[in-house]
Amino acid sequence: MEDVQEEAACPEPAQRYCVQRPIYNQELLQGQLHRRQRTPQTLGQKIAQSCRISPKKAKSRLYSFLPILKWLRHYPVKQYLLGDLISGISTGIMQLPQGLAYALLAAVPPVFGLYSSFYPVFLYTFFGTSRHISIGTFAVVSMMIGGVAVREVPDEMTSLDSNSTNATDVLEFYNDRDTRRVQVAVALAFLSGLIQLCLGFLQFGFLAIYLTEPLVRGFTTAAAVHVFVSQLKYLLGIKTSRFSGPLSVVNTLVAVFSKIATTNIATLIVGLTCIGLLLTGKEINRWIKKKRKKLTVPIPVEIIVVIIGTGVSAGMNLNESYKVDIVGNIPQGLLPPAVPEIRLIPKIFGDALAIAIVGFSMAVSMAKIFALKHGYTIDGNQELIALGICNSVGSFFQTFPVTCSMSRSLVQESTGGKTQIAGTLSAVMVLLVIVAIGYLFEPLPQTVLAAIVMVNLKGMLKQFRDVMRFWRTSKIELAIWVVAFLSSLFLGLDYGLLTAVTFAMVTVIYRTQSPEYRILGQIPNTDIYCDVEEYEEVKEYPGIKIFQANTSLYFANSDSYTRALKKKTGVDPVALLTARRKAWKRHAKEIKAANEQRKQAVLKLMSSSTNDVEASVKHEIASDDLPVNGKFADSSVHDMSPDEHEHFVEPTTNIHSLILDFTPVNFVDSVGAKTLKSIINEYKEVGVFVCIASCNGPVMNELTRLNFFDKSITRELLFHSIHDAVLACQMKAGSAAQADSD
Repeated sequence: MEDVQEEAACPEPAQRYCVQRPIYNQELLQGQLHRRQRTPQTLGQKIAQSCRISPKKAKSRLYSFLPILKWLRHYPVKQYLLGDLISGISTGIMQLPQGLAYALLAAVPPVFGLYSSFYPVFLYTFFGTSRHISIGTFAVVSMMIGGVAVREVPDEMTSLDSNSTNATDVLEFYNDRDTRRVQVAVALAFLSGLIQLCLGFLQFGFLAIYLTEPLVRGFTTAAAVHVFVSQLKYLLGIKTSRFSGPLSVVNTLVAVFSKIATTNIATLIVGLTCIGLLLTGKEINRWIKKKRKKLTVPIPVEIIVVIIGTGVSAGMNLNESYKVDIVGNIPQGLLPPAVPEIRLIPKIFGDALAIAIVGFSMAVSMAKIFALKHGYTIDGNQELIALGICNSVGSFFQTFPVTCSMSRSLVQESTGGKTQIAGTLSAVMVLLVIVAIGYLFEPLPQTVLAAIVMVNLKGMLKQFRDVMRFWRTSKIELAIWVVAFLSSLFLGLDYGLLTAVTFAMVTVIYRTQSPEYRILGQIPNTDIYCDVEEYEEVKEYPGIKIFQANTSLYFANSDSYTRALKKKTGVDPVALLTARRKAWKRHAKEIKAANEQRKQAVLKLMSSSTNDVEASVKHEIASDDLPVNGKFADSSVHDMSPDEHEHFVEPTTNIHSLILDFTPVNFVDSVGAKTLKSIINEYKEVGVFVCIASCNGPVMNELTRLNFFDKSITRELLFHSIHDAVLACQMKAGSAAQADSD
C-alpha cells in the first residue's frame, strides 16, 4: 500500500509532501488493482436502448427538440418583457432595410428579403437554443445565393422553363428571369435546410470546430469584398451584368470601370449622402454607448435613411426625372405556400452544402459568444435542426437561406433582449410591413440599399487587422487566414471555402507531423521533469535520456519521431552499429597486415633454417586464425594480446537508458506501434535500455490490440510515471555495473 506523509507548513512559499511507495511499472500496478468488470454493449443493444423511451426520456427529448417549452413556462414577465419589447422593436426596425438590401445581394426582388426576415425568425423562436442571436438575412450567405442564382440564370436568360409550374402563379408580378432566380434561391433554402436537418439528427454539430476563427474571419473578409464590389454598380447607377464563379470580383471591377463614364450623377449623390448619414449615425450610437456603457435604444439610423430616401425619391420623382433605379413593385400580403423546384437539386447540391455549413458556423459562433457572456449553454446539434427547419419550412413560403446576422444580434442583445420573444416581435414588425405598408417603399432608390449594405460591411472589413494580430501570435493561423481570404476572393465563395477547409485540415496534419521534441530533466529534489533547454535549474540524470514529443505517434509522424529521437539523444543505434562494424573490420585488417609481416619474416627464416625448424614454423603459421569470409577467429580478434587491446577502442555511448515520455500521446496506430518496437530493439542492440513512462489506459489497450507486446517487450517496460522509470533505470544500471565488476 502507498504510504503518504504530509508535512506541516514550512518557511518556504509552497507546502511539501513526501511519498513513499514502490517503483511501479504497469505490470506491477495492474497486479495490485482490481479492474471493474464492464460488459460492452452490442450494436443491437445500443439500438434497443435508444428506442426504449420512458416518460421522463420522452419529456427530455421533447424539451430538447422544442426548447421554448422549457424556458417559456418560467418566463419572468416583469423582468424580461420590457427589455424584449424594446429589443424587438429596435431589431425589427433594423431588419426591414437589411431584408430589402440583402435581397439585392441574393439577386431576387426585395420583397423576398422581407419574407426571409419573417418566417425563419418566427420558427427559430420555437426551435433555437440561443436567446440572443437574430436570425434572418445575412450579407455573406446572400452573396453566395446570388452567385448561384446568376450562374443558373444569367442576365441574358429571359424565358421561363415551361416545366416550371410550382411557383409560376405566385410570382406573376415579376419577369421570367427574376422568377427563375427566385426558384433557385428557394430551392437552395429547401436543400440547405434538409442538409442541416440531416446533420443535426446525425449529431454532426461538432463540424463547426473545423471552421476555425482564422478561417471564418478570412472567409467573411473576402465575402465582404465580394459584397462591396457587387454594390458598386447600384451606387454608381451603372448597368452591368452580374458575374459569378472564379474571378467574379475581377470581372465585376473590369465591367464597372469600363462603364464608369455612364455613371448616373443623381444616383451617386443619393448613395454617397446616405453613406455619410449612416456612418454619422452609427458613430453617434457608438459614442452614446461608450458614454452610457449600455445603449438602451439606438438611433434607428437605417430606417431613418430608408424613410428619407423614399420620401425624397417620391417627392422629386427620381426614377422618371433622373433615371434613378428604384425598388419597384412590392406586392401586398403574403404569398401562398408552394413546393420548391425539386428538379434543381442536382445542380445546386454542392452550393447548398456550402451555404448550410457557412450558415451554421455563423449562427453557432455568435450563439456561443452570447451564451458564454450570459451564463447559459447552447446545443450545436439542436442549432443545426433549428436552422434546418427555418430554411426547409421557410422555402415553402418563398424564403431564401438565412442565418444569424452579427450586427442585428449585437443590437438585439445590447438593447436589453433576454429571450427570442424579442425575435418574434421583430418578425411581427416585418409582417406589418408586408401586409400593410410595403407598397410605401416602392419608390426607394436601390442606391440607398447599396449604401446600407456597404456601411454594414464596415465591421467585416476591419478584419484586415487580423493580419497583424495573427502575425504576432501564430504564423500558421495567419496562413489559414490568408489562404481563406485569397481563395474565397479569387475562386469564389464556394470553392474558396472548400480550399480553406482543406488547407486548415492540412495544417492540423502538419502540426501533428512536425511537433516539438524535447529532452526532459529533473528539478532537483523533486519528481518534476521539465525541458532542459528552457530552465537552468533542470538537470539530466547521468546515462539517462528522457525524450518527449507533444503529439500522438502515428503514420504521419513516425519517421520524424525516430529522427528527432536520434538527434535529441545523440545516439543513433544504426550509425553506432555501423561504426562498430567498421572498427572491427579496420582492426581486422591491421591484424591481417601484422600476420602477413610475421609470415614474411618466417619465410625468410625458413630459407636459412634446418628442416626441423622449418617444420616447426609451418606448424606455427597453420595455427594462426586468419580471417575467413569476413569473420575472425577468437585468436585474431577476441584473444588479442594486451597491447592489441590497448590500441583497439570500440565505439560506445555513455547512455545506458532511454525513457519515452508518453504523457502527450493520445493514440498510436499500427505504424506507430511498429516504429516503437523498432526503436526498442535497435537501442537494445547497442546496450541501451528503452522504457515508456506515463502511458494512459486507452493507449495501452491500443498497443495490446496491435500485438505490440511479446516475450521481449512486456508491460514491465511501461512505467506509471517518469520518476518511476528513472528509478528503475538507475537500479538496472547499478545492477549491471555490479555484475560487470564481479
